[in-house]
Amino acid sequence: MWDRIRLFFTFWDARFEDLNAQNWKTTLYRDFSAGLITALTAIPMAMGFAMASGLRPEQGIIAGAVACLIGCTFGGSKYQVCGPTAAFIPILAALVYRYTDYYQDLGYDHEQAVWLAHGFLVFVSLISGVILLLMGLAGLGKYLQRIPASIVVGFTIGIGITIALTNLGEMLGYHTELRGNLFNKLNGLWNHFDEFNIWALLIALLTFALIKILLRVSIFIPAPLIALGVATFLSATALSSSGLVLIQNKYGAIPSNFFAFTGPHIPDWSLLVLFDVCYFVVAIVFISAVESLLCSSMADRLANNKKTPFNPDKEFWGQGLVQLLTPLCNGMPCTGALARTATSIKTGAVTPFAGYFKSVLKIGLAVYLASYLELVPMACIGGILLWVASNMIKWREIHEIMLQGRFQTLIMAFTAVMVPMTNFLTGVATAMVLYWILSWFVDTRSEAAPAPELPTEPTLPERIGA
Repeated sequence: MWDRIRLFFTFWDARFEDLNAQNWKTTLYRDFSAGLITALTAIPMAMGFAMASGLRPEQGIIAGAVACLIGCTFGGSKYQVCGPTAAFIPILAALVYRYTDYYQDLGYDHEQAVWLAHGFLVFVSLISGVILLLMGLAGLGKYLQRIPASIVVGFTIGIGITIALTNLGEMLGYHTELRGNLFNKLNGLWNHFDEFNIWALLIALLTFALIKILLRVSIFIPAPLIALGVATFLSATALSSSGLVLIQNKYGAIPSNFFAFTGPHIPDWSLLVLFDVCYFVVAIVFISAVESLLCSSMADRLANNKKTPFNPDKEFWGQGLVQLLTPLCNGMPCTGALARTATSIKTGAVTPFAGYFKSVLKIGLAVYLASYLELVPMACIGGILLWVASNMIKWREIHEIMLQGRFQTLIMAFTAVMVPMTNFLTGVATAMVLYWILSWFVDTRSEAAPAPELPTEPTLPERIGA
């Protein structure tokens, strides 16, 4: 135990083994270049994830920077880039919206209610962080890697569907936010169709297409930021009178001072609040643990790491500190981001210094661009998140599960349907129970393998975390 604790607090460990006196200039240059490209890519995505979660855009930016610094310092992977991820969106949105309404019912105005709801998110995240720290100390990393692949793939499909439906309102130009489960969202789309704006849909589709096309040209192109710039230019010029909803219309000005301490806030205790605490803690711990291990494993394969592999227990320790500290800095829960990690590796990252450069550059660029970011149309953010959702449904992975038999296909399909129809915990928990019951009657030896591997040469963002 004490040896593990000493390892967890060792900064200069085996993750820096590829940096030496002979190659330090070349290595740091490669890490800087990778950090710059990843920062340019991460800014619009972080804003989109935060807004889709019911938070302000700057909270996504600061979360990505702080989480990456902590993850690079205390995590178990050489290459992993931490930040806001798509898998957290339904969980955080449910918490923020529920407790915003709760505090508004108590008489607080909307801005105060959102701030207090974020305080409750901080409280839940602190508990999640402590649990992740204990999981790392207990050496549970090797066990979490054996979650059935069919449930992992089904979960990511369900989250992708949820994200796409949640952001259809922005893509169609709606002023009304669509909340609740699948049926509520579909009902909201129908009831508010009079708000439909054809120009918003065109901006969203243009954003989606630009990102897809530019990333096919080169991984070095910060496609989301370029698409954001094009959409903003069009909305400010040719489409200035088209009635597009901008970020400033919904959130006001984006401050250039992103850092603001946010302490935990606990509502008056009740059975419902206690249930919510347990539910959201389980969700944050599950997503943080599974996604960070998937991301770290993918990173070692993609970078062709022949030396020291990632340490799953140290990764849990780093994730615990991320959940403890990031929300306190006006951020949100974060974990390993597959797309940004893949981008960092493909653009030359060698050591955790790439993550440090990404964090510093991201904050610097965001401060400089703050006055322009508030002019971004919400339809553009919807287009970026549609691209994220599309990357979470990987036909190759679905095909691999189907080849393993009808049992695994059933579990995958069940999870993919239950997550958007109900919620995270209900969908995953019922899938795990169904898997456990049916495994008594069906041969599931192939299902015991880790989640299917990502391609060694992906074109870009894969699965959760895009």
